[in-house]
Amino acid sequence: MTKISCILPAYNEAPRIGAVLERVLGHPQIAEVIVIDDGSSDGTAEIAEGYRAAHPHLRVLRQTQNGGKTAAVAAGIAEAAGTHLMLLDSDLLGLTHSDLGALIAPVANGEADVTISLRRNAPRIWRVIGLDYISGERVIPREMLGTRLEALNALPRFGLEVFMNRLWIGARARIAVVAWPGVDSPMKSAKLGNWRAGVAADARMIRDIFRTIAPHRALGQIVAMRRLRVPAQAQTLPRKGLERIAR
Repeated sequence: MTKISCILPAYNEAPRIGAVLERVLGHPQIAEVIVIDDGSSDGTAEIAEGYRAAHPHLRVLRQTQNGGKTAAVAAGIAEAAGTHLMLLDSDLLGLTHSDLGALIAPVANGEADVTISLRRNAPRIWRVIGLDYISGERVIPREMLGTRLEALNALPRFGLEVFMNRLWIGARARIAVVAWPGVDSPMKSAKLGNWRAGVAADARMIRDIFRTIAPHRALGQIVAMRRLRVPAQAQTLPRKGLERIAR
């Protein structure tokens, strides 16, 4: 049985997190939801906690200071009880129950070992090649990351996705890319209200990615992950135990 723990890192997402929580909390395939407030100053944690009375499977963890996405996700994983993790960004626009179900289905049905989203407003190059290799929306066996919390906490603030890619490639995990044609991730400039601040934030993210892996290895990840893709509807048998994924 696939038991999904949804991990939602959030930093100053008060205008957006409620819409994401309303989709996630009402989804029948998600057993628990863990919001990690990463030192927000805009009431993000209070908004999330407002849902707890009606949804006892929701937990809100408060980080005392902003430590970055990777550390926030690691804190959530440490508390998760599911067999699998659904990692979601807390700023998604247009998310539906169907989108969540589509991301879960290939893993739950044994068609894939992991899944990754391809959003409507992903960079054009990623949509052309059919893979956004740094997408933050994924379903992954908990043991793949749960046994590596120390390594996660040693990563740069935005090194998580390429670190996961390395694990997937090393395990030769079957990857299902799930199209989300109605879902967007807002531009950082729109969230921050200033294009210069948005450019600076994007530059910091890219810097962290290339502190985690060299640029030429990022290209190698894209090539390797495309080779590991499986159709989401493929009727293949699940691998026994996913022994290599846990190693």
